[in-house]
Amino acid sequence: MRPRRAAWQSATAGACLALLSERALVARPPGGPARWERSNHRGRTVSLLSGPALALAAASTVSLPLAPAAVAALGAAAVGAYDDAVGTSSAKGLRGHLGALRHGQVTSGAVKIAGIGACSVLATALLDRPASSQARRATLIGGAVVAASANLLNLLDLRPGRALKAGALAAALLGQPGPAGAAAALMPADLAERTMLGDAGANALGAVLGLALVQRLPARRLPVLIALTAVTGASELVSYSRVIEAVAPLRWLDQAGRRP
Repeated sequence: MRPRRAAWQSATAGACLALLSERALVARPPGGPARWERSNHRGRTVSLLSGPALALAAASTVSLPLAPAAVAALGAAAVGAYDDAVGTSSAKGLRGHLGALRHGQVTSGAVKIAGIGACSVLATALLDRPASSQARRATLIGGAVVAASANLLNLLDLRPGRALKAGALAAALLGQPGPAGAAAALMPADLAERTMLGDAGANALGAVLGLALVQRLPARRLPVLIALTAVTGASELVSYSRVIEAVAPLRWLDQAGRRP
């Protein structure tokens, strides 16, 4: 099968699976629809059910072995959904959650950090199957890359469509048409402020893309981790939204398709 044709088929499969999964979840939302409703940055009521739908589609259509992809995506989605359900604004950011932990307070964000970290290392171990101490070190670094990717995409889920645009672009650059198609299919409802990925969807997509990055660049895991850590650390000091607003091309891309 020609590569271009295979890519289109994978993208179509990702899009169809995401939309069908979302429709099934909307028809029978676990715990009732109210559990999955939130207010976005403008106070509009949105549904978080697109998040689990994206996790299912991304895990099923990414060009990776099924077991590590499922562990990365569904594990991140599960702990992300937990944070969506019980999380509060008492602690924000990595620094806030770790600071609360130092004072004996275990926040839902701290649980999410630990859960995503564990799932990321396990997924990378299933991908690598390390047989030596050096290989195990590489696996730990790869797991950190997966976790950092999950966190980074979640940091972008602050405005309609932003995380999905970044995820679709990253998936395309990594040669992952399935997740790219899934993100693109869910984007119109997100831009229209009917849905929002939430932690479940953003963390899951980021984890899958991080695992694809680990597979694509096996010898460059440490530089990638350093770069991701630097970008994530910058978010503790500088607002991504302010940076995007200040750079015209980023502002245009960020606002494209969004409600006035």
